[in-house]
Amino acid sequence: QFKTNFSIVNVQDLAAKFSDGESVNEESLRACGLVQGIYDAIKVLGNGELSKKLTVAVDKVSASAKEKVEKAGGSVEES
Repeated sequence: QFKTNFSIVNVQDLAAKFSDGESVNEESLRACGLVQGIYDAIKVLGNGELSKKLTVAVDKVSASAKEKVEKAGGSVEES
């Protein structure tokens, strides 16, 4: 009955807050205000468009988000 409490971030949020070539992780997401409060994990979902090459290192990434990050030339690491 342990439910993981995810902080949800969409690729459109990443597109708005990060520059080409940047790394996206818990620290950088908190620094730009996309993640606030206490969560067990961070999950990136595929809502929106992404044209920037980002290195995304978070707990979970949906299939559509992974596809968009990789299509834009970036990479995804799930922990």
